[in-house]
Amino acid sequence: MSQSRVPQANFEFHHRQPVQLRFNDIDMLGHLNNSVYIQLMDLGKANYFHQFIDGRLDHDKLAVVVANINCDFHAPAYLEEPLEVLTAVESMSAKSLRLEQRVVNSDTGEVKCRAITTMVNIDTHTCRAVDISPEWRRVISDYEGRPL
Repeated sequence: MSQSRVPQANFEFHHRQPVQLRFNDIDMLGHLNNSVYIQLMDLGKANYFHQFIDGRLDHDKLAVVVANINCDFHAPAYLEEPLEVLTAVESMSAKSLRLEQRVVNSDTGEVKCRAITTMVNIDTHTCRAVDISPEWRRVISDYEGRPL
């Protein structure tokens, strides 16, 4: 678990979500349980996408769902540690997008874990993948400050 093994991102993280740990998030070794990191990153994802909704997303028709998550743990986190989740869309294809997220110490910037998540845009009635709309592609690209 070394910081030197954390890959550099080729982009900036514009979205930061402060998180608060609870006593029951800590395992027998006194650090954040690995399953809790996924919950923290879910909160980061939800808040990342919520900023774009503004009444435009109809959850009865379309939804972005997790297809795959790969998470690397780099350093333990502890109960009193100030943490935040960094979230960015790394890339987009026609029907899916790839997120990079990091849980970091907000004071030191130390990366606790890094996850790459593939999310697929689906039609909730057919449960089939559908294209990401040009509007969403534009809004997310504008937010990220680069073409996706």
